[in-house]
Amino acid sequence: MPSHDAASRYARFARDEAPGRSPVYEEWARAVADSASACAVIDRLPANRRQPPLVFAVARMLGARPLPGVPFVEWLVRHADALVAEAARRSVQTNEPQRCAALVPALSLIEGPIALIEVGASAGLCLLPDRYAYRYRGAAEVDLDPSGGSSVVLECEVRDSSVRGRGVPALHLPEIVWRAGIDLAPLNAADPSDRAFLTTLVWPGETGREARISAALDVAAADRPTIVAGDATDAGALEALAARVPSGATLVVSTPGVLPHVPFAGRQRMRAAIRDVGARWVSLDPPGLEASAGEGVDGARWPGFVLGLDGHALAACDPLGGWLEWRNGSSRAAG
Repeated sequence: MPSHDAASRYARFARDEAPGRSPVYEEWARAVADSASACAVIDRLPANRRQPPLVFAVARMLGARPLPGVPFVEWLVRHADALVAEAARRSVQTNEPQRCAALVPALSLIEGPIALIEVGASAGLCLLPDRYAYRYRGAAEVDLDPSGGSSVVLECEVRDSSVRGRGVPALHLPEIVWRAGIDLAPLNAADPSDRAFLTTLVWPGETGREARISAALDVAAADRPTIVAGDATDAGALEALAARVPSGATLVVSTPGVLPHVPFAGRQRMRAAIRDVGARWVSLDPPGLEASAGEGVDGARWPGFVLGLDGHALAACDPLGGWLEWRNGSSRAAG
């Protein structure tokens, strides 16, 4: 019989997460759940390295073909040693530049110039919101382009909140004069192995994401943002970075998609550290976490993630930044 834990996790992924997003991953997960041999391979991994998206990304990086009908379980068992070794040193570090389309409206409310620190920066693709171009469409029609243009053009649907006076703020590219990231295991945008891993974290069937990430990796490789290895739940780590911020800049800490991967006690320490260094805090995380506490955000009714500023909910957003719906009535309408 398959391992109960592995079988139930992969069956749940096949049932609840992969459908409509990746037929290949749905098929692979179901096959793993039904195979005692495949579950035995999964059980060899550290407990925090058994997630289907991580295992499947590492498998693809090692040569598994993401095609329907390809016998994935046979490949997994045959390459078990290599997969276990590689997955044990990796983690899910989805670095989606599209999220910057959600961060820009929050950054537009902060007086610059800005010194930006990103927690969980991976290869730094969300540290570069001023290096990308944006096309906001829908309830607001705004084009933003950096000087000289950009090879990365991010499209975002602005949805009408159906509440009068809740238009998005006047959008503009942030003036970022200093930037740095912190990550438990930083990735290098110029390193072929790290680039391969980041692009294979894109699920087969997600149109356009791999090309977008590859283009953003080129921007990051040229810009070379500072990313240090460290744990942002350790107050000293964030304090050390904050001490390097140039005089006259507004310190902003961003946590796009990070909080779900941090235990409760660590989130509390991180929030205290952000407060102690006097930073503004831009968050993009699921409803129900501390970023939107006290804002009346009903997780059962709230669509997508919560874009927050200093613990106050601003907008409902697509988890990857493809759309946003402004919920803060105090903002000025976009131009």
